[in-house]
Amino acid sequence: MKRKFFSNLILLLTINVLVKPFWLFGIDRTVQVVTGDAYGLYYSLLAFSQTLNILLDLGITNYNNRNIARYNQLLPKHLGNIMGIKFMLALLYAVVCIVLGLLFGYNSVQFHLLYFLIINQFLLQLIQYLRSNLTALHLFTLDSLVSVLDRVFMIAFCGILLFTNISDQPFRIEWFVYVQTFSYVLAALVIFLIVLKKAGKIKIVFNPKFSIVFLKKTFPYAILILLMAFYNRFDSVLIELLLPYEESLHQIYLYAHGFRLLDAVSMFGVLFAGMLLPIFSRMIKMKQSLGEMVSFSFSLIIFLSLSIAVSSFFYQVEIMDWMGYEFVAESAPLFATLMFCFIPISTTYIFGTLLTANGSLKELNIMASVGMILNISLNLIMIPIFFAQGAAWVSLFTQGFTAAAQVFIAVKVFRFKLRWNLVGKVLAFSVLLVLLGYLSTFIGNALVGYLLLLVVAALLAFFIGLIDLKMLFSLLMKRE
Repeated sequence: MKRKFFSNLILLLTINVLVKPFWLFGIDRTVQVVTGDAYGLYYSLLAFSQTLNILLDLGITNYNNRNIARYNQLLPKHLGNIMGIKFMLALLYAVVCIVLGLLFGYNSVQFHLLYFLIINQFLLQLIQYLRSNLTALHLFTLDSLVSVLDRVFMIAFCGILLFTNISDQPFRIEWFVYVQTFSYVLAALVIFLIVLKKAGKIKIVFNPKFSIVFLKKTFPYAILILLMAFYNRFDSVLIELLLPYEESLHQIYLYAHGFRLLDAVSMFGVLFAGMLLPIFSRMIKMKQSLGEMVSFSFSLIIFLSLSIAVSSFFYQVEIMDWMGYEFVAESAPLFATLMFCFIPISTTYIFGTLLTANGSLKELNIMASVGMILNISLNLIMIPIFFAQGAAWVSLFTQGFTAAAQVFIAVKVFRFKLRWNLVGKVLAFSVLLVLLGYLSTFIGNALVGYLLLLVVAALLAFFIGLIDLKMLFSLLMKRE
C-alpha cells in the first residue's frame, strides 16, 4: 500500500505542480491585480457559496469514496441514483443561497455574480463526486490526469482574455466567473464519460426510496463537512458583515491575498487525503495494520507544511511583492499567519481522513462543533478590533485546536503507541528549520535565499531521518 500511495502521489503532485502554479501566479494573481477591490467582492461571494455547498453534497462524496472502495460492485447501481440526487440537491442549494442573499441585502451586482457561483459550485461538487469513483476503484493514475482538467481549460480561456487583444475592454471580474463556469462544464462532461465507461450503462433517475436510505447514511458526513466549512471558510463572510462595506471589501481583498496562497498549497493535503481515504478504508476492512502507513504519510506532509510555513514567515514581504500585490505591508503579516495554518490543516488531512475512513463520525462531529463555536465566537470579538488580521489569528488557533483533537481521537480509537522517535525528528526539524530560515535572510539576494532555504530544508529532512530517502527509492523501484 505504501508503494501504491507514494508512486501515485508523486505522479499527482507532478501534474499539479506543472499546472497549478500557472493558474495561481499567471491567472488568479493577475485577475486580483487588474480587478482590485472587485476581486474582494467576488471572493466574499465565493466564500459564501462555498460555506453552503454542503447542501450540494450532503456527505455523498466522502461516503461514496469509502463505500465503493470497499464494495466496487455497487458503482453501476449507485451512479445513476446518486446523479439524480445531485440534481435535486442543486435546486435546494440554489434556493437557500438566493434566500440568504436577500436576507443579507445583496444588491443586483452581487446577485449576478452569485447566480454563476451557484452553478460553479454545483459543477465543482459534481466533478469531485465523479472523481471519488475513480479513487475508490484505486484508479489513481487516471484520477491524477483528470484532476487538473478544469484548471487547464481556465488557464487557456483566461489567458486569451488577459494577455491578448481579443477584447478592447478592460478585464472584468464577471469574465473570470464565466470562464470558470464554461471550464467546469467541459471538465465534468469528460470525467462523467470516463466514469460511465467504468460503470457501464446507467439510467439517471431520482429514486425517493433509494435517496432517503442513502442520505441517512451520508448525513453524519454532511454535518461534519458543514461544521468544518464554518471554521474554514466563514471568516471572509464575517469580515464583510462585521465591518463597514467599503472597509470590508478592502480587508477581504487583503485577506484573499494570503488565503488564496494557503488554498493553493493546501492542494497538497487534498491530494494526500484523496488517495488515503480509499486506501485507509480498504486497509481497515481487511484489518491490516495502519501504524506504518499513518507515520509514513504524516512524515511526508509535515515536512512539506513546515517548510512552506517557515519559509513564508521569513519571506512574507518578498513573496507578496513577487506576487505583484498592492498594500504589501498590510497583506504580508496576514499571509504569514495564514500559511502557518497549513501545518494543522495538513495534520487534519492525515488523521481526519483516517477517522473518516473508520466511520468515526460522532467523534469528528463533536470536535468540529467545538471548532465552529470557537471560530465564530472569537471572530465576533477579533474582527471589529483587528480586522482581517484578527480573522487570521482566529483561523490559526481554531485549526490548531481541531488538528490536535483529531490526533488525540485517532490515538484513542486505534490505540496507536506514541512514536517518540518521530516526534523527536519533527521537533528537531522544526527548530533547525527556523534557525536556517533566520540565517538565510542574511543572503544578499532574497530570491536566492528563499530557494536555498527550501532546498536545504529537503536535505535536512533526509539528514535527520524525518524522510527515509532510501525507503522512498525502494518504493519507487519495487514492483507490485
